[in-house]
Order: sequence, then structure tokens, then C-alpha cells
Amino acid sequence: MDITVIIGVVLGFVMMLYGIISGTGDFEAFLNFPAILITFGGAISAAITASKKNVVFGIFGVIMRAIKEPKIDYIGNLRTLVTFSEKARREGLLSLEGNLEEIQDPFLKKAVQLVVDGTEPEVLKNMMEIEIDMVTTEMMDEKAFFDSLGTFGPAFGMIGTLIGLIQMLRNLNNPETLGPAMAVALITTLYGSILANVIGIPIAEKISRRTADVELSKRMILEGVVSIQAGENPRVLEEKLKSYLPSTEKTKYEAQIQGAGA
Repeated sequence: MDITVIIGVVLGFVMMLYGIISGTGDFEAFLNFPAILITFGGAISAAITASKKNVVFGIFGVIMRAIKEPKIDYIGNLRTLVTFSEKARREGLLSLEGNLEEIQDPFLKKAVQLVVDGTEPEVLKNMMEIEIDMVTTEMMDEKAFFDSLGTFGPAFGMIGTLIGLIQMLRNLNNPETLGPAMAVALITTLYGSILANVIGIPIAEKISRRTADVELSKRMILEGVVSIQAGENPRVLEEKLKSYLPSTEKTKYEAQIQGAGA
């Protein structure tokens, strides 16, 4: 689980609640069930309309994946690829068949299986590129759902405000009701902003960054497998794959190498 998603969303709501309570002390004034229906119900309905069917019908899985951080073992994959490269240089590509069962990463396992099966390099690369595109497309489809919440939340908040203003204008003959009616009308705008800026946009940004990380890790694996198939020197392969590592992972890897050397 990506605890930063939980912390960010919860902290956002806590800070707003604290601001409301410490500023006015009247929390009930900020609760309006019709406004919740208009803003949240309308935005979610529009997001469902705008999203792909598989995303909508798997919405609970989408939400769980939004708060679950994908496991990416950059260093483990790099070490595995270098080890496979050394073995392939000594014993040939077919020797990697004995290591297939121990590979945990499905993408790496499929790529190595294709190498063992004697797949042409260009065909292998095209097949794995398609798989990368499919994975990133699925993740971006899920991002689009939260993007829609970020877009439609404020829009339906404004719709709710307009509805409230229309109702308020019908009662202009009673000045005592104008203030409370205006407050209720503006609550939907508040709800729309909360939905967009606490939930929709931040989670969409999180998924976007995760997509980039997942794609980078898979491209590192593909580069390594193609290089192994080409018989590249393991030391050259290692240096090439290190360029794919995020800075923190690269520092950690180099520290491990130095520690092992010492």
C-alpha cells in the first residue's frame, strides 16, 4: 500500500475540517446532503460516462490500485539480468531455461522465455514493446477516471451553485433567507473543489508517475534481455542498465557494489 496516498487525502480533509471548526465552530453549516448528491453524484456519473467500460466495471479494483504501490525491484532485476548475461556467455542462451521457474517478474520471465525459444531479436522486441504499451495504456485509462473527477467536480459544483442561486432568487421577497440560501448555494462549489483538489487531481498525478516508473522498469528489462540475446559483455550490460536506475536506486546499488568489493 502506498501510504502517501492515504496520508495526503486524510491530511487534506483533516486540515479543512480543522479550519472550518476553528474558524466558525459551526460544522453543520458546511453539511448539505443535496449539495453532496449534485456535486459528488454528478461528477462520478460524468466520470463513468467518460471512462472505458472495463475501468467502470472494475472501479473497486481501480481504487485499490490507486492506493497500492506497484512493486518495482530495479536493483533485483539489474542483478538478475547481469547474472543471466554471464551465464549465457559461458553456457549459451539455452542454459537460461533452467532459471525460468525462479523468475518472479512476469515481464522478465516472458522475455527470457522468448530468448530461450529462439525468437528473432526484432520480433521479440516488437512483442515486448506491445506489452509495455498495453500495460501503460491500462494505467493511463485508470488515471483518466481520476482526471475526470478533477475536471467534473468543479463543473458540477458550479451547476449546484446555479441551482441554489435560482432557488434563492425565487425568494427575494424574504431578505432574511438570502444569506443562508447564498451559503448553501456556495457549498456545492466548495464540494467540487474538494473533490478535484483533494482526490481527483492528486491521485491522477500519482498514477501518472507510477506509470512512468513501471514503463522505465520494463524498458530496462527489455534492454537487458535484448543485449543478452546479442551476446553483449556483462560489464557493458551492467553499465548500460545502471543508466535506467533512478538516482536513489543507483546510489543504493553502487553502495552495495562497493560494500561487496570491500
